[in-house]
Amino acid sequence: MSFDERGGAPVSRPSTTEGREAASREPADGERANAGRRVTLFGWAGFEGFSAAGTGLGRGGAGRVSVGTVLLGLVVPGVLLLVWLLASELTPIPDYLLPSPAQVVGAGVELANQGLLGTYILISLQRVLLGFAIGASIGLALGAVVGLSGVADRMLAPTLGAIRAVPSLAWLPLLTVFLGIFETPKITLIAIGAAFPVYTTVSAALRHVDPHLVEAGRAFGLGRLSLLTTVQLPAVVPSVISGLRLALAQAWLFLVAAELLASSMGLGFLLTDSANNGRTDRIFLAILLLAILGKTSDALVGLGERALLKRWS
Repeated sequence: MSFDERGGAPVSRPSTTEGREAASREPADGERANAGRRVTLFGWAGFEGFSAAGTGLGRGGAGRVSVGTVLLGLVVPGVLLLVWLLASELTPIPDYLLPSPAQVVGAGVELANQGLLGTYILISLQRVLLGFAIGASIGLALGAVVGLSGVADRMLAPTLGAIRAVPSLAWLPLLTVFLGIFETPKITLIAIGAAFPVYTTVSAALRHVDPHLVEAGRAFGLGRLSLLTTVQLPAVVPSVISGLRLALAQAWLFLVAAELLASSMGLGFLLTDSANNGRTDRIFLAILLLAILGKTSDALVGLGERALLKRWS
């Protein structure tokens, strides 16, 4: 569905000893035919060491989330909800400053009956996913270039660092002038916000890949591209996923900034419109929806992370 502002298999691994023996000896001519398979295994072995040492998510950390963990995570939200309920019902704070949970739910029901709540959620979700996909792709490409090339690092890193320091709201006037007021500037702003966490984590992780893995790949005759795809990237998958999670959170932050200006749909617009009309209950509703959507999307990426770690650990 598209919206616009104008319209409404288990793989065997060598043991640690086998990996060290294979890396220490020069390959014979007959072994070069199996170079790709062997180096892939080196990459997976390196991935295991990197994840266990760098992220603490080895065999034990990649397991399933227990029911107890989920329940423990619900304790603080439950306490906050109880405090909110008691404060709204038992204190003299007026409703226009602190609406009760029931009033916030009622505001959501009201918007849903008008056919607006689902549209606002979907348009914001669409903007975040599009901007995140574009920004993460750009960040991955830049991170690979800067992380693998010293010349690119010295040439690009200072400029990218300066661009990253520009606040999100500072881009809005320029993007509005150049790209108009419809979807393009909003998605562009979200892409800018999502690109830099991926770029930073990937470039830093590639600089710290185990040099023995790289040398093993070169010993089997891999070129730059094959070395990147079969050794280096598998070794930094945990860092890449961490960067993606940060980028997704940043995308939701930049979404609100993007929808504060020249927007007629979305949760950011709901915040602005509700503030202008004094609807504090709708402001609470928009904030809660942003929190729920952000946490849900982060949890989905976390599921993908555990699946990858389970496969390659």
